[in-house]
Amino acid sequence: MIATPEPDHDRKTELMAIDQSKSGIKGLVDAGLAKLPRVFVHDHLNLNIKSGPATDNVNIPVIDFAGVNTDSTRRAVIIDEIRNSFMKWGFFQVVNHGIPVVTLEEMINGIRRFHEQEPEAKEKLYSRDESKKVTFNTKIDMSQTMAAYWRDTLTCVMAPNPPATQELPETC
Repeated sequence: MIATPEPDHDRKTELMAIDQSKSGIKGLVDAGLAKLPRVFVHDHLNLNIKSGPATDNVNIPVIDFAGVNTDSTRRAVIIDEIRNSFMKWGFFQVVNHGIPVVTLEEMINGIRRFHEQEPEAKEKLYSRDESKKVTFNTKIDMSQTMAAYWRDTLTCVMAPNPPATQELPETC
């Protein structure tokens, strides 16, 4: 798959066509997409990518949540670690968060099952209505973003009031 500029690119029409298909990015790929749609090309970005030798010395920040709910001093330290990690890295790994590994694995498997099911099943949830608690869509901004992001999103708003069980996809 290659990305080549198109002289008469109608961004809004292309975005609307992708959105109206209700099949998401995976749907484009499954349909045999041979060329990256222009709307996904981020050529307006001035990327300053430095290449160099790979290093094994990269250490992703790891934040230990042990004591977060029982020790106010420890909680303050954890909050500072989160703040510093976001400022320097933009992300971090959390350990001792209390979520069993089997639960995490099943969440990942459930999302995988959702995205790998037939397009018709996902279309039922395809919506941009932010008042809905469960939606599936392609994350695109019709008005502001120069290029769209190559991702599909399943959103389940769980707080303060979670959706009814029957609103959640069976695969999840």
